[in-house]
Amino acid sequence: MSVRVLTLFLLALRGLFAQAADPLLKAEELYRHADYHASLTLARESGQAGAQALGLIGRDHFMLGDYKKAAEAFERAFSIEPANSEYAHWLGRSFGRRAETAAPFFAPRYESKARGYFEKAVALDPGNEAALRDLFDYYLEAPGYLGGGYDKAEAIARQIGERNPGQGLSDQARLADRRREFDGVDEQLRRVVDMAQRLARHGRIAASEAAFDQADQIAPDSPQVVLARARLYVEQKRNLDRARALLNQYLRSNLTPGDPSREEAEQLLKEASGA
Repeated sequence: MSVRVLTLFLLALRGLFAQAADPLLKAEELYRHADYHASLTLARESGQAGAQALGLIGRDHFMLGDYKKAAEAFERAFSIEPANSEYAHWLGRSFGRRAETAAPFFAPRYESKARGYFEKAVALDPGNEAALRDLFDYYLEAPGYLGGGYDKAEAIARQIGERNPGQGLSDQARLADRRREFDGVDEQLRRVVDMAQRLARHGRIAASEAAFDQADQIAPDSPQVVLARARLYVEQKRNLDRARALLNQYLRSNLTPGDPSREEAEQLLKEASGA
């Protein structure tokens, strides 16, 4: 047996012993494999009552759809670790789901709690992008009397954009659409596509693909996005099967005088086909 194989074997064996010694490790593994019932049972049977165990119990209840028990577990975890942004975020999510499933009389109370915890999660960790996204969605969707508002949503979209420019532009476009600022939507769409092209030309292919996906979310099946993506693939001689599919989609689209010409798409299709 080689030294490397022996080392890997010993590491695996140590992991098994660690799981046997700490049932929470096994419970976490079960959670990661979506076996929430088994994870919950093991976490409870562990007898541990620290924030980590309570947080896992809360996540299990949440995934099983018991949002009341989830909130109770996260509240206990957060009381133990009041500086933990993740627990605050999970509390916001739990109360948000409770609002969705509650009787109309109780829903506003739970919605306000959700907003408060999302805000607290972001205050504790401004880099918690998942909490920022949920807070943006809340501000975008909730009425003013429950703390929502487009100006608040815009501030969060800018904050998201500082860390994830593509997502920030996508959120700005959603906000412009909600405000019925259609010129703003077109501008945001153009900026996302431009960014996707720049990223690809600098070798950041995964980031470019993510930006194009965000452009698709802003304007599904937009002819401009379809052609821009296909053009980039042909230019870089990659994903040519996808390029041909996109170009055929473009040629089937209901084009307007503001769209690039069919002739350009046909020429790109010839290039993608090696003609």
